[in-house]
Amino acid sequence: MTTTVGTTVVDSYARAWLEPDPVARRALLEQCWAVDGVYCDPLSQVTGRDGLADHIGGFQAGQPGARLEVVSGVDEHDGHLRFAWQLRAADGSVALEGTDFGELDGDGVLRRIIGFFGPLPPGGPTS
Repeated sequence: MTTTVGTTVVDSYARAWLEPDPVARRALLEQCWAVDGVYCDPLSQVTGRDGLADHIGGFQAGQPGARLEVVSGVDEHDGHLRFAWQLRAADGSVALEGTDFGELDGDGVLRRIIGFFGPLPPGGPTS
């Protein structure tokens, strides 16, 4: 179920990933990220607003011209959410895609994001 709260929080979060100015990035994270929020993907884990702000700055420095774009709606229930994203290289090509799963705290901001890279692996239940 898509909700306004989840969409608004994810929009601010996504804009923080695009923001090159550290002060403006921190201001965006203050709107959407818990003070002790945890970000985790297959390559890293950081805690807190400062940790995430620094992580995003490092990503931007390591991937000049790359852009992270949310490419789906935000699906939310019971304080949990998910959305799909793409990492676009400087030339606009899709370099990576994935899905993030999040958890909101009691104030309606992100307390946790767990990111997965790439599509789901093939397979299914075995008989």
